[in-house]
Amino acid sequence: MEVMSFNDIVLSDSIRMALQDLGFEKPTPIQAESIPIALEGRDIIGQAQTGTGKTFAFGIPIVEQIDAELKQPQAIVICPTRELAMQITEEFKKLLKHRKGVHVVAVYGGDSIVGQIKNLKKGVQIVVGTPGRILDHLGRGTLQTGNIRMAVLDEADEMLNMGFLEDIESILSELPDERQTLLFSATMSEQILSITRRFQQKPHHIRIAKNETALLIKQFYYTMKPQHKMEALCRLSEFYEVKMALVFCNTRLKVNEVVEDLQRRGLTAEGLHGEMRQAVRSSVMNRFRTGAIMFLVATDVAARGIDVDGVDAVFNFDVPLDPEYYVHRIGRTGRAGRSGVSLTFVVGRDSNALRDIERYTKSSIERSRIPKNEEIQEIRQKNLVNKVLEEVARGDNSYYEGLLGEIVAEGADVTSIAAVLMRMHFGEPKNFGQEFEFGDDTQQRERGSYGSKQQAHSQGGNGGRYPATQANMVRVFIDLGKNQRVSKGDILGAFAGETSMPGKAFGSIDIFAKHSYIEVPENDVKKVIRAMSRSKIKGKRFSVRLDREHDLEY
Repeated sequence: MEVMSFNDIVLSDSIRMALQDLGFEKPTPIQAESIPIALEGRDIIGQAQTGTGKTFAFGIPIVEQIDAELKQPQAIVICPTRELAMQITEEFKKLLKHRKGVHVVAVYGGDSIVGQIKNLKKGVQIVVGTPGRILDHLGRGTLQTGNIRMAVLDEADEMLNMGFLEDIESILSELPDERQTLLFSATMSEQILSITRRFQQKPHHIRIAKNETALLIKQFYYTMKPQHKMEALCRLSEFYEVKMALVFCNTRLKVNEVVEDLQRRGLTAEGLHGEMRQAVRSSVMNRFRTGAIMFLVATDVAARGIDVDGVDAVFNFDVPLDPEYYVHRIGRTGRAGRSGVSLTFVVGRDSNALRDIERYTKSSIERSRIPKNEEIQEIRQKNLVNKVLEEVARGDNSYYEGLLGEIVAEGADVTSIAAVLMRMHFGEPKNFGQEFEFGDDTQQRERGSYGSKQQAHSQGGNGGRYPATQANMVRVFIDLGKNQRVSKGDILGAFAGETSMPGKAFGSIDIFAKHSYIEVPENDVKKVIRAMSRSKIKGKRFSVRLDREHDLEY
């Protein structure tokens, strides 16, 4: 029977009320196919991208089969990260809103194990956790497995990528043989298939086609020079009227650089990478979920398990180093039936990696172009007009009408006053910024017209605030910055003195919190790096190297 709505599935009243509270009427494809089979007690391999509603695909069957009278763990969900464990736990709490006597607990590293043990002793029936912490509890004897009848592996491919294969095998070996096992993964490797052969009984394989998931995600790419990526990010954000965006970079260094650039432009942005403490990660994620942060900039490693509704766009600031990463990245938008957009920045040989991604995903990523300054200004003006009309409709402007009357009484007419206020809001037209040629042939080879939002938006668009690298100049990185109290003069003096080159031979210098960049003549870069690798700035040793796009995070 084809499942068209949740009414087509036999569910308890408590689950129906929970779904009604959430406004859910129609299941997603993975839910429609998984829930009826899971309720029959059969094992499942569910292959679907991130953001397709997998949590309820296994969460609803788990809640339906829990015995509220038995105060022992009866279901366990294993997932790759702390963030995902917390998010799954919150989803279970929504499903349990009208179900009394059933409790869920999350167990993960970076949190007090004492508090987790206390919660486990209270008699929880559903345990959600990361492999390492689950094994810790099993070793301590604080997690009882004798009554577990359902086990779920969520984002199995991510767990294997993170090296959890042995941990997963150890956990599953500790569980009763008579159990139901559900495995969900965006991709299906031989390692995953080996787990299914060993730990599942005649599993039903459900595949949700990648293109079916991606229908609601518009995918575009843009060719450009590397120094124009930030301007492109800002313009496209404004063109698409982005409120929440994920920006993916390949390195921790690039994450920090992008965050600082966005913040300098007056935009709210925070980074997420592997070196951050758990308390800081949790704080950043909470601010992003509540809308206090517009841009969350992350590496692929740090972003594993991010599950946030309402992400308007995913920016691939760096083309991912593995096509599989692309699948996980774009799955962070267009979640659970919502629309979203994925925008990829392509520089030089990145086009080869883009073709690999298209082959892997069996889809075509459409080429588009960056909006011009005049297009951004039109959007800003349109938004202002709409906002003014909304405020006029609201009324209650008597205080300001009186103030306006005073200005008119001084001899100014209303039209001139309004024009001045707009100029104060937008700035002088001559300051709207220079226009960039973003790529070698972006303008000539664009696909389709660029007159609608179906083809490309930026909160910034101030063109040319950060100048491009000069011709025949390259950037050199040093790991000293504001935190070490170095100035541009300190850096320039050291480089000029150690290399015996005149100061005017060097280009712009950008100083960040923990690192800096200096432009060096391309023909002299090897000589400069050799000379500076033996020197100090303000008595401090430092590392120096050519800036590179693909400094991998290990």
